[in-house]
Amino acid sequence: MEISVESLETPALTKAQLAELLFEQIGLNKRESKDMIDAFFDLIADSLVEGGDVKISGFGNFQIRTKAPRPGRNPRTGEAIPIQARRVVTFHASHKLKEQIQGDGPAAGVTDL
Repeated sequence: MEISVESLETPALTKAQLAELLFEQIGLNKRESKDMIDAFFDLIADSLVEGGDVKISGFGNFQIRTKAPRPGRNPRTGEAIPIQARRVVTFHASHKLKEQIQGDGPAAGVTDL
């Protein structure tokens, strides 16, 4: 099954556009499409909030990383400001995705999801 994204009007792919693609190319109704996209991203977010990793084969890995507190500096005033410890999400693309982006892999030039 091929899902074409060539008709996208903006360079960013939005959740609304993903739902529209499910509606147009898979045949789900608009409400089901929106609910499926929302549920997918809710599952990813919930897993990350709980501290788990999200691994999507052929796409990449989302991980939570804890950053230590560190000294910072206000660039406008030069004043030293402490930066609090925090958790951040990191994404590492899979080798397959990297190859597609670079145009080296078997799916080079493919604009389908």
